[in-house]
Amino acid sequence: MQDEQTHDLAPATMALPAVQALEGQKPRMRLPHGVRPEDVPIIAIDDGLPAIPTAQQSIAALRQRFEERPVWTPEWVSESHGGLLLPVQAAVLIPIVIRPEPTVVLTRRSTKLRSHSGQVAFPGGKLDPSDASPVAAALREAAEEIAIPASRVEVLGQFPSYVTATGFEITPVVGLIPPGLVFKPNPSEVDEVFEVPLSFLLNPANHRHHLFRSGEDERKWLSMPYAVAGKEHYIWGVTASIIRNLYRFLQTPQSL
Repeated sequence: MQDEQTHDLAPATMALPAVQALEGQKPRMRLPHGVRPEDVPIIAIDDGLPAIPTAQQSIAALRQRFEERPVWTPEWVSESHGGLLLPVQAAVLIPIVIRPEPTVVLTRRSTKLRSHSGQVAFPGGKLDPSDASPVAAALREAAEEIAIPASRVEVLGQFPSYVTATGFEITPVVGLIPPGLVFKPNPSEVDEVFEVPLSFLLNPANHRHHLFRSGEDERKWLSMPYAVAGKEHYIWGVTASIIRNLYRFLQTPQSL
């Protein structure tokens, strides 16, 4: 589990500072060829932690929580990344669909991509020089990848950044979108778009911890496999870590 930090929720327009080198950390161990993350044994399931109450998952409650900007502690903040001095700035959008029972939009990356092909992810990517902020980048990428119009996103705020082992500092941006949008996957980047009930993601009974060891090296990650209509979407790694931080943010006691 990564080092903990305490943060205020960053305002939607504020870019977070670049993370400096994490000296003394070894690069993240890659899984051997042919080893799938979903086949690695589960070492723990967090069914002892409380789920976020249904009332706190309503759209009104989500808006209120972001307006409060509570002080909270992200649980997952980085992977070892081999001492990179300046990680590449990136951003993802966490699109929450405004429904009586909210859902979260996720994508399956194209199998044609060179990195993380076929994996479940939020729409997003690295900041372009033209992007004024991580929020601008997240909105642009969501429009490019799955055709979510920036004008239809109600940005609630952003979370502290997460540094990946591949050298990206990702700022998660949380936004509300109306139901009924027609998602149009960019075939060069996205193979599939699907929705997962927010209640599923915010129930720690669905959060699984994995550990893979090879010699003296080891790698840990979270997964949240979601099955619908006979098909499983394996949510893991960075995406699962960001979702877990959303859980921790909403779990934080209300400020007095």
